[in-house]
Amino acid sequence: MPVSDRYRPAQPFADLGPAFSDPVLPADFPKTILRHRNDRAAASVGLETLTDDEWIAHFGRFEPLPGGMGEPRALRYHGHQFRHYNPDLGDGRGFLFAQLRADDGRLLDLSTKGSGQTPYSRAGDGRLTLKGGVREVLATALLEARGVSTSKSLSLIETGEALVRGDEPSPTRSAVLVRLSHGHLRFGMFQRHAYHRDAEAISALVDHAAEHYLPAIADESDRAAMLLSHAVRNTARLTAQWMAAGFVHGVLNTDNVTVMGESFDYGPYRFLPRFEPGFTAAYFDHSGLYAFARQPEAVFWNCRALGAALSLVTEEDGLIAALEGFEGAYQASLRAALFARLGIVPGENAAVDLDFVRETFSVLERGGQPWEPFFGRWFGGAASEGVPLEGEADWVARLRAYAPDRPERLSGVARPDLLYDEIEALWEAIDERDDWGPLREKLAEIDAFRVALS
Repeated sequence: MPVSDRYRPAQPFADLGPAFSDPVLPADFPKTILRHRNDRAAASVGLETLTDDEWIAHFGRFEPLPGGMGEPRALRYHGHQFRHYNPDLGDGRGFLFAQLRADDGRLLDLSTKGSGQTPYSRAGDGRLTLKGGVREVLATALLEARGVSTSKSLSLIETGEALVRGDEPSPTRSAVLVRLSHGHLRFGMFQRHAYHRDAEAISALVDHAAEHYLPAIADESDRAAMLLSHAVRNTARLTAQWMAAGFVHGVLNTDNVTVMGESFDYGPYRFLPRFEPGFTAAYFDHSGLYAFARQPEAVFWNCRALGAALSLVTEEDGLIAALEGFEGAYQASLRAALFARLGIVPGENAAVDLDFVRETFSVLERGGQPWEPFFGRWFGGAASEGVPLEGEADWVARLRAYAPDRPERLSGVARPDLLYDEIEALWEAIDERDDWGPLREKLAEIDAFRVALS
C-alpha cells in the first residue's frame, strides 16, 4: 500500500479498554462505487497516494490500514436528546475505524456513517442514504470555507442498496461516509459512565483526553475541571463560528457535541436564507429548541450536562468556574468570526466591537436581507462597493471606520451559498440522471472561495 512518508498510524483509543466501545464488523455491501475522495484532507494524514482501488478497499470494505486498530469499534455513549435523557444510544450506524497523526501532530480519527449495524442500532438498518452523504460533503466543505471548525468528509462511496426511509421518497440510494475529525470524545461518553456511577471510567476518559488531546492540562491538579474549561471554550468558539456563518445545526443533543469543539454529524442542517432568530433546521424541532438564535443557549446547556457528569470525579467549585467562562469565550469568538466574515480588522476596544456585532445582527434582522449576499456586499468595509439600503446608514458609517482586511482576496471569486433549494437541485441531478457534474462544480466553487480567504 503506497502510503506517503507522512502516514503515522496510532491507536490510543484501543488502549482504553472494553468499557468504552464494542468491536463490530462492517457491512458487506453489494457495490462500492467511489463518489467523492478528499485528497486534500487525505494528504494531511499521508493517505493521498492511495489508488482508487486501494481507497475503496479501505473506505468501502474497511480492510485495516497498516499499523491501525485492527478492528472497528462502535463507541458507547448516552445523551440528552431535546433535553430528555436517553440511555439507549451509541454508534448505531458508524464506528471508529482508525486513528492517525496529522502533520501538526494532532490525533485525528477516521470514523464512519452508514457502515452497518452495531449493538446500538436499535432496530435501524445501520445504513446512510446517498443523499445524506452528499449533504454532509457539501456542509463540511462550505463550513470550512466560512471559517468553521468542522470534520472533513474524506470519502463517500455508493453501496448499491435500496433504502426505505419514512421522511423522504423511498426506496433511495445508499452510501457509506468516512469522516476525518479531531477527537471523538462526545459529551455523551462522559454521561454514560456518570449514569452508571462509574467514576473510574470517567477519570480514565479525562486522563485519555489530557494525554492525547489536551496536553496543557496534563500536569493540572484538577484535570476534570480543566477539561471542562477547555470544552466550554472550544464549544463556545464553535457556536460563535456557526452564528457568523449563518449555520443552523438542527440537532444539538449532548451526543452531538465533542470536547474539542469540532462540528460534525450533519443531519437536518440548514444555512440561513436571511436573518431569522427562530429559524430551525429540523422539521421535528416543534418548539424551536435548536433554532438559530438559541444555539448558544443550547450549547451552554450541554456544557452544564458535561459538568454534571464530571462532578462524580471532582468538586463543584472548579466546574462552576469553568462554566462561567462560556459567555466571555463566546463573545470573543463571535467578534473574531464576524469581523473575519466582513473582511475588516477588529479595533482596540473589544466592548465597542461587540456593540458593532450586535448592531450588525440588528441590521440584518430589520432589513430581512439575504444572508450571504449581505456579507458579500460589505466585505472589506470601506473598500467595498456596497451602497447603504434604508436603515443601514449609521451601521455603514461604523463599518467604514474599521480597517479593511485584504479585501482583494475575493476579487473575481464567487461567494457560494448553499440553501435548501440548491441542495435539492444538486441531488435531483444525481438521483434522476446520475449526473455528478453539478455537485463537482459546486464543490470546486466552494474550494476556490476557501482558498481565496485562506
